[in-house]
Amino acid sequence: MQDPPAVTVVNEAGTSPIVLLCEHASNYIPPRFANLGLPPAELERHIAYDIGAAAVARQLAGRLDAVLVLAGYSRLLIDCNRPLGVPGSIPVRSEATDIPGNRDLSPADRAERDLLFFAPFRTRVGVLLDARQAAGRASVLIGMHSFTPIFLGVARPWQAGVLYRRAHRLAAVLLDGLAEDPALIVGVNEPYRVTEAGDYTVPHVGEPRGLPTALFEVRQDLIADEPGAADWAGRLAAVLARVAADPRAVEGLASAT
Repeated sequence: MQDPPAVTVVNEAGTSPIVLLCEHASNYIPPRFANLGLPPAELERHIAYDIGAAAVARQLAGRLDAVLVLAGYSRLLIDCNRPLGVPGSIPVRSEATDIPGNRDLSPADRAERDLLFFAPFRTRVGVLLDARQAAGRASVLIGMHSFTPIFLGVARPWQAGVLYRRAHRLAAVLLDGLAEDPALIVGVNEPYRVTEAGDYTVPHVGEPRGLPTALFEVRQDLIADEPGAADWAGRLAAVLARVAADPRAVEGLASAT
């Protein structure tokens, strides 16, 4: 079996200002890494990838006519949504699970992981955004993620979350749209918070370029099968269509905060 590409771009010519990123799309680990010493069942868990996120993101790209960039390898090899060098970049422990194949890596090992799996993703995103800027096209970055219903034994009350820092107008439109369903409990910067070391897309890609940027988090049990992914793709597409139609949400951060 041939290894997949490190990065895949879907619908690059899409007309929407929405740019979708799925940094944790895949749980694939090449055979030479021997599953990083983990039993195969561990690679079906959230520690290896964001369950359902790629399925929702692909449907969103089609519904919105938006471009989508997907990472091709498990975040256990190297996390495409963490800065290089932080503990979460190549984790030796994820949740309560030790990752034997990530222990005692040499600088050369780490550089190889970056070269093979992370650099192609971040380079392709950069080229895409540069081309859009050169063409005078607006870009609103949306990262698509999922989260576990229970984390380290603690139940999470949310069905979804919106994570952001400076893009207040964008976040307001996203949250207002989701709030129209009174049955939903939506976290504001929950179940995670955007930090310099804990996130890459918002603080190190979108914000330095002055782009409105936010992450969607959807509880993974809600999108783990095809009907669930389709339902949430429809829900999020309606919300993102509002973003695309709102000039203040699409404008750069200088005027969108």
